[in-house]
Amino acid sequence: MSEEQRQPAEGDCGFGLDFDFEEQVRGLLAEDAYTVRPSPVPYPAIRRQGVLERRRRVAVAGAALVTLAALPVGAYALGGSGTSDTAAPRPSVSAPPSPTPTPSATVPEAARPVTAGQLMDGITWAQASDGLEKCVAYNRAGVHSPGATGLGKASDYRIILAMHSTGDSNAPGDGIFVVAVKKDATPKPVRLICTIKDGEAQGLNTSVGNDAPEDAGAVFADINSGKLYQQSFLDRGNWKLPFRWGIIGTVDPSVAKVTVSYGGSTGETALDHGWFVAYGTLNQQVTKAPHIKGYDAAGKLVYDSNQDKYYQKTLP
Repeated sequence: MSEEQRQPAEGDCGFGLDFDFEEQVRGLLAEDAYTVRPSPVPYPAIRRQGVLERRRRVAVAGAALVTLAALPVGAYALGGSGTSDTAAPRPSVSAPPSPTPTPSATVPEAARPVTAGQLMDGITWAQASDGLEKCVAYNRAGVHSPGATGLGKASDYRIILAMHSTGDSNAPGDGIFVVAVKKDATPKPVRLICTIKDGEAQGLNTSVGNDAPEDAGAVFADINSGKLYQQSFLDRGNWKLPFRWGIIGTVDPSVAKVTVSYGGSTGETALDHGWFVAYGTLNQQVTKAPHIKGYDAAGKLVYDSNQDKYYQKTLP
């Protein structure tokens, strides 16, 4: 092979070295070294990102502190067993409840009459019972024996009649009558007729025990009830009219009905726990007492005051 043939052509990569090849290699290495050199670190961008991240964390922490400061004092109990994140409500402080007042005991009062008509002339139950209280107090004030109680308490009685009273020459001034009997007739029955004038008890008539004789009839008029159906004998023939009258008495259990006529008219009558109570209005002058009749359940006449030897048939 000739010398000329052993020389590599331009650009050949053979192992033969010359200055041109070495220069090319060095140039390529230098170029590659520049090419693979890492790019510079972007410090400004990293710093800017770090600043933003720190600001965000500070803002979140500040918001959390503001929230904690706004919670009530009791909100510290966030780690309790319950699921609520708020504190349990604190009990309010108030005055202790007032004790319920004990109802006062019912004050005993007198018994009412069996019919409304026995309270006449617009007299109310309150007025009648107040009058009875004053009558009992009036009697008590006149009793001077140590330990004596007189007629007892008003609640011991039954009011059987209340009506207008007409003043006369013997007892001037109008008022009201209150008639009452003891509820319990044992050991002795008690009856009272009280006069109330100007709001005060001014007269009292009482009867203790049974006034009826052994041979009395089935009806027996109270011997003191003349106070209710007549005016003073001083005014005989000159009574004040119209005149409200009444009469009371006892009846046997066999008596079912009582009638009373006076001055030509018949009044109203009620049977009240063994008593008869009659009342009406007189419109004429009279000289005879009320006429009383009693009947049994069959309607048979069992009593007539005109046949009663104990009944005063004419007025004094």
